[in-house]
Amino acid sequence: MPARRSRTRTRTRTRAIAVAMGCASLSLALSAPAQASAHHGGGGAERAVLPAGDGWAAAEGSTTGGAAATPDHVYTVSNRAELVAAFADAGDAPKIVRIDGTVHGNSDAEGNPVSCEEYQSDGYTLDKYLAAYDPATWGREEVPSGPMEDARLASAKLQKAAVNVYVPSNTTLIGVAEDATVVGASIQVQDVSNVIVRNISFEDTYDCFPQWDPTDGETGHWNSEYDNLVVYGSDHVWVDHNTFSDGDHSDADQPRYFDELYQQHDGLFDIVKGADLVTASWNVLKDHDKTMLIGNSDGAGATDRGKLRVTLHHNLFKDLNERAPRVRFGQVDSYNNHFVATRGSVYGYSYGIGAESQLVAEHNAFTLAGEFDRAKILKKWSESSLTAADNYVNGRRTDLVAVHNAGVPEEQLTTGAGWTPALRDRVDHPLLVPLLVGLGAGAGRVPGA
Repeated sequence: MPARRSRTRTRTRTRAIAVAMGCASLSLALSAPAQASAHHGGGGAERAVLPAGDGWAAAEGSTTGGAAATPDHVYTVSNRAELVAAFADAGDAPKIVRIDGTVHGNSDAEGNPVSCEEYQSDGYTLDKYLAAYDPATWGREEVPSGPMEDARLASAKLQKAAVNVYVPSNTTLIGVAEDATVVGASIQVQDVSNVIVRNISFEDTYDCFPQWDPTDGETGHWNSEYDNLVVYGSDHVWVDHNTFSDGDHSDADQPRYFDELYQQHDGLFDIVKGADLVTASWNVLKDHDKTMLIGNSDGAGATDRGKLRVTLHHNLFKDLNERAPRVRFGQVDSYNNHFVATRGSVYGYSYGIGAESQLVAEHNAFTLAGEFDRAKILKKWSESSLTAADNYVNGRRTDLVAVHNAGVPEEQLTTGAGWTPALRDRVDHPLLVPLLVGLGAGAGRVPGA
């Protein structure tokens, strides 16, 4: 009898998945034209506006980016200098900036890539830095200081001037083809409003000059700057159909110094410092360590309380170690996302429950290789409650909070985020999510582009 019941459950589940797959095809057929119509407004992908009701960026007004740009404020750029010039020329007027080809952040005036050596200043070299702060001679009680740390800071300042690119208000930044790419630049949406970022592959925003901190943890760590995209103190931002990764510069391929990974990457996409009303949809974030912070400090309540309202939907989070996202303070609605950890990848956790966070995680799908523990999908950092309902792990509906509490008894989580999301453009069954996100998420897949 037990074996027969098991076969019955298997047949039922198989039929359910088969029906779901068929429904997915129908869902794609029915929803794609509607999505195109709603997003394009008759002007193509570059004049798309965020549809009404599509996440927090649709609240308290609308997110239109540069949809109203006049012809003289439509730019096509193919290097960093042209990108910066386009932003400067238009200022806060509505503008569409089209990326054609590959824009390198670490580049000269003609757009040619430059190496880290080009930024070295005041006698800095990595060999000299390693010799100066080797724990065998420097010790592990103090952070680096003195001439070589000063030289590192001077060198880092030169790189920062090249890497950080600031986006003005009322901007649509969009790739014009499937291969539009930004490499080694940190796109800063800082203290502005009404910005759309779409159809771009963001890769390898690396720090040439990580700092060694022997006091960080028990063994010390290398700490780096720069995220591929940062939304900082800004509101009404729509980030859609982009791909974020470390490109060909994987952390796994980096050397170890002082027996610690020489970490040259920080995050992929952070939302911090009082940012508000953000929708991130149909993006791919993959092959990275510290992925996404929503709120960057437990001590930032003065700026972050009542802000950091973020919607994440139909995104693919693949082979990430942690922070997908880690949440502090904000009312974050995360639904219809697909989280994947393949065999051999590193997996710490997906959702980080941080200070005063109000996370709602519903209708998501998790595909985890057999060696990964479902109890670690959630990670408790602070005493905050969350809502987690109708989530599926490897095709089975799973109570994420109950599984976490049973598997990590020293980190008990409580349920109830204290609010109910209302701004959801569409909600798909979690069994459909892997197929829908697999077919639709990432750069090069914007309807009508």
